[in-house]
Amino acid sequence: MNTSHPTPVPHAHFTLALTRIVATVSVGFVVTQLDVTIVNIALARIATDLHANVAGLQWIVDAYTLAFAVLMLSGGVLGERYGARRLYAAGLVLFALASLACGLASHPVMLIAARALQGAGAAAMLPNSLALLNEACRHDRALRARAVGFWTAAGAISIAAGPVAGGLLIAAFGWRSIFLVNLPLCAAGFWAALAWIPAPRRHAHDSSAPGAPSARSLDVRGQLLAIVALTAFTGAVIEWRPFGFTHWAVAGGFALAFVAGLAFVSFEARARDPMLPLAMLRNRTFSAAVLFGICVNLTYYGTVFVLALYLQHARGQTPLQAGLAFIPLTGGFLLSNIVSGHVVAHYGTRRPMIIGALIAGAGYALLISVDAPTPLVFVLLAFLLIPSGMGLAVPAMTTAVLSCVEPARAGTASALLNTARQAGGAVGVAAFGALAGGAGAAQVVAGLRAETAVSTALLLMAAGLASLVRTDPAHADARRAAPARVNEPESR
Repeated sequence: MNTSHPTPVPHAHFTLALTRIVATVSVGFVVTQLDVTIVNIALARIATDLHANVAGLQWIVDAYTLAFAVLMLSGGVLGERYGARRLYAAGLVLFALASLACGLASHPVMLIAARALQGAGAAAMLPNSLALLNEACRHDRALRARAVGFWTAAGAISIAAGPVAGGLLIAAFGWRSIFLVNLPLCAAGFWAALAWIPAPRRHAHDSSAPGAPSARSLDVRGQLLAIVALTAFTGAVIEWRPFGFTHWAVAGGFALAFVAGLAFVSFEARARDPMLPLAMLRNRTFSAAVLFGICVNLTYYGTVFVLALYLQHARGQTPLQAGLAFIPLTGGFLLSNIVSGHVVAHYGTRRPMIIGALIAGAGYALLISVDAPTPLVFVLLAFLLIPSGMGLAVPAMTTAVLSCVEPARAGTASALLNTARQAGGAVGVAAFGALAGGAGAAQVVAGLRAETAVSTALLLMAAGLASLVRTDPAHADARRAAPARVNEPESR
């Protein structure tokens, strides 16, 4: 096992050690993002084999995303307290065991529970993978921008490749293979985490060093309130479609989410060690980047869900054909994420966020006028513009978040960003799915047009939010080198 201490990273180029770290933490990002979309292509087979009804299928999808979102903040805090490498490796183990349970499930309830455990493993991995990456690159903003670009590209490609990989695996080995494929990936990531990521010089909870942050305890009360608020809100959105807003479960769910959300903010404002340091939200760049991420995930997750319905129900494609149609998304994400690192290194984070949002918005706008007989080439053009814009903007967004907090708070900052993004994605699937929920081609097409019009407007709003992000990337490094002032609000 490699237990050497981290060494300063040379400027402007990747060392072998940094390349290994980027590859290692990208494994966790790949498996967490892959399981966001890969399951959708298997729902029809799961329904047949496990005799699951529609509500059961919805919870099979949402149990993962919901657990992922509500536990991510605690995953970041625990990583700061006990070490990001330790939590990242533990997350890989839990994700692998949960994936095995998914593959062996014989009843919908078993699969839903296993999916929730997968979400818990993902919540431990994601914020700490980014914290490890930030630690390795924090002395060189240009290098960090490039590394984040590769990390983001890995996750974005896995999201886009989910339907393709799912279709191929199901055709060859059956639906259980989409979960079992995670086992060798997690095993490789676990070995690499022990072998290639240096052991920390001291544990995150050791505050004996001068200027070190004080130890943080797990905010159990805040975590429980976050679970109640997000679960109630997500459940209400899901049930809105079949029952209507006036149904007691739907109205009660929204009311409970509102009350729990207010209580969460109130308790966090008074907590000694809050799960969510509210001072972060007073930072203009941080808040703008988080809202930007919500817009991006809400539109993308919801659109991919509706596009899968459009390709199969309106155009009559098989699940495998529909999955293969998403290949342009993969290529667009790969190229644009890599380019984004270079752009951020030279021009800062604001420009690529604005330009990326406008490019993605143009892709959504192209889909507003589609119909069942619309030439597929026209649709594929949108499939190139959307990931190209997102791939340019998302690494810049992530870099902006990391640049405005201390390295010791990178795990919490990453967790908050990705919690908001996952929650936005869950809402997008539920809300946009309601617009195109019928099996009829006409309703699916009408739903696609409506949701892409909403997505276009949201991406224009995201471009406006990006204009609030600070333009000077060197500011963050100078601020980080200054005496510790945790998450101070920006003065301008």
